[in-house]
Amino acid sequence: MPRGQKSKLRAREKRRQAREGPEHLVPAQTTAPEEEESPSSPSPHFKDAPQSSPATGTSGSPKVPGGVCSTSTTAAAASNTKFNEDASNQVEEKQNTSKARDTTEQCRRGPIEEKVALLVYYLLYKYQVKEPITKADMLRNVIQTYKNHFHEILRKASEHLELVFGLDVKEMDPNRNTYVLINKLERSCDARVNDNGAVPKTGLLMTVLGVIFTKGNRATEEEVWEVLNMMGLYDGIKNFIYGDPKKLITKDWVKEKYLEYRQVPNSDPPHYEFLWGPRAHAETSKMKVLEFVAKSHDTVPTAFPGCYEEALRDEEERARARVLAKAGTAAMASARSAKAIASSFSCPK
Repeated sequence: MPRGQKSKLRAREKRRQAREGPEHLVPAQTTAPEEEESPSSPSPHFKDAPQSSPATGTSGSPKVPGGVCSTSTTAAAASNTKFNEDASNQVEEKQNTSKARDTTEQCRRGPIEEKVALLVYYLLYKYQVKEPITKADMLRNVIQTYKNHFHEILRKASEHLELVFGLDVKEMDPNRNTYVLINKLERSCDARVNDNGAVPKTGLLMTVLGVIFTKGNRATEEEVWEVLNMMGLYDGIKNFIYGDPKKLITKDWVKEKYLEYRQVPNSDPPHYEFLWGPRAHAETSKMKVLEFVAKSHDTVPTAFPGCYEEALRDEEERARARVLAKAGTAAMASARSAKAIASSFSCPK
């Protein structure tokens, strides 16, 4: 082909390509540089970020999911948080969970359960103000239209009072249907149970005594708190019934001689343990505490064979001590009587 004709053909081809535009250019010639400069290329820190796709139109920008940011921030904070602060957060979370569970359970309660709760509060009020309790008052003020369920409601309320507050519901006069609440601790005067009108804490004390007894008559502070935590009581958080639980078990009840709180011998760092105090030995017994523990577990004392045998031995020792005490008292009375008789018949010198 003549050189002039070739030049004309090349010129014509250039004009055609210019009219059709860049769409028909070879893709490799344009996409390669775009891939090198494209912001859609994943960063090494986000290897799992979705890539841009011509078919789907998915954006290639590495969007950080909310969970990634919050998780990393939380992890960084947790690594610099003191243990006591972390424990406090866990306690708050447990409390919130417990409150939510309690709210759900409350919504599910039927009318009988509602009456049980009301009767518990009513009987506690009567106990605090030291007013007599009658069946007629309970029917009129609490049970009302559910009088056919009176015995069921009273039984359930009695169980709550025993396990939570350490109070036994006793029928004093079957003919007059009068009842009384008796503290499980054998105090010389039941009025001492609550001189300040506070809610009785005997149930919690019986629980702590039970932990000590079942742990071999001495329980570490950690073992006691493990049980208290299960009851929703935590160190440093006040309870609306028991107040400051740590102060209660390590100071108040120690001062009242219900508990002994002492350092474990040769422990380094120091650890502490609880034992029964002399007042606990005087006002209750191992068998009564074991019965309380068994009832709280919905079982019988013989389900704890080792503790049951020890409680039986304790009962026998107490019985012997009572017999000896009575014999001693009788002997002293007899001696005084004999002395008085002898002095009455003595002749003046």
